[in-house]
Amino acid sequence: MKKLILFTAVILSALAAHSQILKPVTWSYAAKKTSATEATVFIKATIDDGWHLYSQTVKEGGPVKTTFTFPASSAYTLVGKTIEPKSISRYEETFSMNVNFFEKSAVFQQKIKLKGKNAVVKGTVEFMTCDDKQCLPPEQINFSVPVK
Repeated sequence: MKKLILFTAVILSALAAHSQILKPVTWSYAAKKTSATEATVFIKATIDDGWHLYSQTVKEGGPVKTTFTFPASSAYTLVGKTIEPKSISRYEETFSMNVNFFEKSAVFQQKIKLKGKNAVVKGTVEFMTCDDKQCLPPEQINFSVPVK
């Protein structure tokens, strides 16, 4: 009986070690003051080889588009919309439509107007990633970027 329990524990440990959670996109953040009252927040997605991250401009009926949400703040106001780099556009059979996406990396930029000397820009990014075999469920990541 002890051998059976030990054998089962070894098999379960091996299975747990073999299965891993896929996280093909990692996010990093920075901010740079462009004047005494303005700054740009940089939000960088680093994307694993073979995967892609969808643009903010995906049309209805396609994958979940990348969306940035910034709650109201007394320390700053947003200036315009979040800017994204040039995306790749391609027809995807899965969605039966052309979609815009990024591979390898993408740096998004959000300009802000400061109401004081310093601020902490908080927000959320919702995104979806796919490779040529699968799409992962959409994720939401909270972020916080100090502006000094």
